[in-house]
Amino acid sequence: MPDAVVIGSGPNGLVAANVLADAGWTVEVLEAQDEPGGAVRSDRGVHPEYVNDLFSSFYPLAAASPVLSGLDLHREGLRWSHAPHVLAHPLPDGRCAVLDRARGVTAEGLDGFAPGDGENWLELCRIWDRLGDDIVRALFSPFPPVLAGGRLAARLRAAGGLRLARSLILPVRRLGEEEFTGEGGRLLLAGNALHADLAPEAAGSGGYGWLMSMLGQAHGFPVPVGGAGALTAALVRRLRGRGGTVRCGQPVTEVVVRRGRAVGVRTAPGDAVPARRAVLADVSAPCLYGSLVAPEHLPPGLIDDMQRFQWDFATFKVDWALNGPVPWNARAAVSAGTVHLADGVDDLTRFAAQIARGLIPDRPFLLVGQMTTSDPTRSPLGTESAWAYTHVPHRVKGDAGPDGLSGGWGAGECETMADRVEEQVERYAPGFRSRVRARRILAPPALEAADGNLRNGAINGGTASLHQQLVFRPVPGTGRPETPVKGLYLASASAHPGGGVHGAPGANAARAAIRSTRGTTAALTGAQRLLNRRGRGGSSASGTS
Repeated sequence: MPDAVVIGSGPNGLVAANVLADAGWTVEVLEAQDEPGGAVRSDRGVHPEYVNDLFSSFYPLAAASPVLSGLDLHREGLRWSHAPHVLAHPLPDGRCAVLDRARGVTAEGLDGFAPGDGENWLELCRIWDRLGDDIVRALFSPFPPVLAGGRLAARLRAAGGLRLARSLILPVRRLGEEEFTGEGGRLLLAGNALHADLAPEAAGSGGYGWLMSMLGQAHGFPVPVGGAGALTAALVRRLRGRGGTVRCGQPVTEVVVRRGRAVGVRTAPGDAVPARRAVLADVSAPCLYGSLVAPEHLPPGLIDDMQRFQWDFATFKVDWALNGPVPWNARAAVSAGTVHLADGVDDLTRFAAQIARGLIPDRPFLLVGQMTTSDPTRSPLGTESAWAYTHVPHRVKGDAGPDGLSGGWGAGECETMADRVEEQVERYAPGFRSRVRARRILAPPALEAADGNLRNGAINGGTASLHQQLVFRPVPGTGRPETPVKGLYLASASAHPGGGVHGAPGANAARAAIRSTRGTTAALTGAQRLLNRRGRGGSSASGTS
């Protein structure tokens, strides 16, 4: 009988399992899919000569994360690679804002949009130099981050106090207008804010855009050599080296609760898997509280609050095998790992407003990944493994474009939307479509089928908006991994601090479990025997890990 059962083998689940194993716990990880990794996986499904990442690809949060750095994954063979430029945002007229790990290069490019904007960028970098380490520590600590938060508050006062705090909660449109005269700096901030579901007019989007921009400036947007799956493989190897197990093809349908405490789980075939000390759930909050835990074990207020839980945007993604590099009009975009495609901040506002109205965007904002540019092992010399994703509404009311898309995402609609994505790339890179050797379409239902945590392709475990962050994540009054059921911990991106591959929700949940059982023997033998006796005979609720 393991000390802990972890539901789900995404990065948070695997980080949680490793932290527990480091503390001497025996751990068993149960994964619904046939391979581990959750949204950190890669394959050769587009073309046998090309490695494509199925979901996430670039990992600035992983590079900055003290959680992941503490696991020493380089000892498990993990290596990182960088594109020559971190990020580019080309415009139709050929101008291009570039984020480079050398801040002088970034600044020089922004001066090309408006003299003085380079110095304005460097001032934002100097603020990061003073606050960045404390922001990262506070962000990845359990809420409230008492020690890290205290240090951050002291440094914040020294760095400008309320004026700086005001800047960080501004909408990114306003922050860009206050800090930059030209479009370049505004585009870098606003495009990075839309890595989450934060429109240019959303409160706090300025702080998020600045955070992602500074992470890119300080750490780059690195990728694992060989594919995203290399990060998962390193986490799995580390866990197994410490005695942990990962079992795939084992969807969990129920968290078994006895006398108010989680004592194990039950899988789809009805098999009971007891846990001596804790159950950690790397699943979405709606799955945990709406499916895996029976309602009688939860406070009515929590169930009511979960009806108000808001997902982040749905996602539509296209993977490509290209027979040559993307032929960008803006030459600086050729050597960028990530490329943002929108005609300007107004275009980003238009895109976000269409989604808010339930319309499939006619001119989608695209995040494009040039993976061979970032890691030459991904495809043959002279070719490119690439992808683009955009966002669409969860509930589609209509199509802002001319094609009458309904959001049913049948085969015809998927092909039409993929063509729309390619046409958007073609606007900035004439001749792009002629270089497509093969493509794979991952519409919202396909993303969810490949990882049940990605509801309609929602990639952040819930909205990043202020009303569902910190003490409001996943519902008001929480903000920590503990749940109303003793011995059960929420270890997914639905918990603070939210989405991104950094491992903090998993590590926070593991450390909470360790604290709760420290100095005790977890005398649960009777309840666990009962679980074992009932085995296949107990009731189960539908769900997925």
